[in-house]
Amino acid sequence: MKMIVGLGNIGPQYDRTRHNTGFMAVEAFASEHGILINTRKMDAKYGTGVVNGTKVMVVEPTTFMNESGRAVHPLMKYFDVSIDDVIIVHDDMDLPVGKVRFRDKGSAGGHNGIKSIIEHLGTKEFARLKVGIEHPKQTKVVDYVLGRFTADQQPMINQALDTAVAGLDDWITGMSMTELENKYN
Repeated sequence: MKMIVGLGNIGPQYDRTRHNTGFMAVEAFASEHGILINTRKMDAKYGTGVVNGTKVMVVEPTTFMNESGRAVHPLMKYFDVSIDDVIIVHDDMDLPVGKVRFRDKGSAGGHNGIKSIIEHLGTKEFARLKVGIEHPKQTKVVDYVLGRFTADQQPMINQALDTAVAGLDDWITGMSMTELENKYN
């Protein structure tokens, strides 16, 4: 089974904010494939389905962003999912709005959700799909990431979400990380 984890914060006040780009991407993927994210277990909500012949679990931690690892690690253990079959989808301030980038490993890069997952898994070597939200120019970081996309940014993020869904489809069908990086980065 493949596990796709989107990162974000729970609650209506965070819905569609920049920091919830991971949730938006996995929700777009789930919608595309008729997967309902409506089961709750171990600090997460998730749904399962079959995509291109492969069983897939789509996960949204119900912890806040900074505690994402508290949900991811127990689910992996419970469902016996290998780290090679997990991909984490999250926002990235170091990328321009709408830019999508696959990575096979790396540091947290200042992202507290990724930091939590690294701490709980005990490794930095897991796949990620980053969606750019760019760095704020004149706004405090916390206000920026918890804000919503501007009218100018919305078409770029919509395109990025479409690209993320296509990239996740390719990941599920077994495209290597090098191939994904070459195609999407």
